[in-house]
Amino acid sequence: MSKIHKYLSGAFLFHFIALGLFPQGEISEQPRIFYRNEKSLGILLNSNGIGVNGRYASRINARKKTIYELDFVGIKHSKEYKYSNPYNSNRTFVFGKLNSFFNLRVGYGKQKEMFRKVDRGGISIRRYFSFGPTLGILKPIYYEILEPTSDPYQYNLITEKFVTHLNQQYIYGKASFFKGINEISVVPGAYGKIGLSFEYSKSDITIHALETGLLLDAFPKKIPIMDTEQNNFLFFTLFISYRFGRVVDASGIIDEKELMY
Repeated sequence: MSKIHKYLSGAFLFHFIALGLFPQGEISEQPRIFYRNEKSLGILLNSNGIGVNGRYASRINARKKTIYELDFVGIKHSKEYKYSNPYNSNRTFVFGKLNSFFNLRVGYGKQKEMFRKVDRGGISIRRYFSFGPTLGILKPIYYEILEPTSDPYQYNLITEKFVTHLNQQYIYGKASFFKGINEISVVPGAYGKIGLSFEYSKSDITIHALETGLLLDAFPKKIPIMDTEQNNFLFFTLFISYRFGRVVDASGIIDEKELMY
């Protein structure tokens, strides 16, 4: 199991235990809001990268919502390992990396509340799914390379992309992120996501939630992140996220019959 998979498993276990430690049984005196639209932001930690998410949830009834969301995430190759030049240990680089890869996802989906919190310290459990188009963004990586001269003790510092025959010992470090920004290319694709949300806010008008789930990005061709034949066109991801936001529209209390839907 990779380090990031171990971290995800440990982080989710920690959050799950932490949720169980919230005090239970404290009855809220604030008005209960059942009809509610929500807007929120999420910080994503994926098994292959990190990112952010924005979501708007529009009510269907007391338990169901339609969700619209936008993700922006960075995706790493499983073979990425950081190195440093022995003469410049403060500068790290990923040997063999061709492109930084980012995903911009636009999604539509549904959410259903399976368990409603009944007191101020409770937890609301929701399941949700979303799907939609994704735009893969590729930005070339440049390296600062030590070029030998006629003097064995002197080198020129040049900036170039990675090539297969490049000797690792001549890489001084990674060039500025903005180098190659004018060479960005895009690859359209699609994604699907399923997950669970554990909402634990003590206020009925704010949102604090931990989420976990599975996600798949699919593209029509392999994405050249690394100089290897093992690049992929399918990216399967495990994720956890912290979400925070507010209720932006509410229509008051509903009757007991509608709570059954």
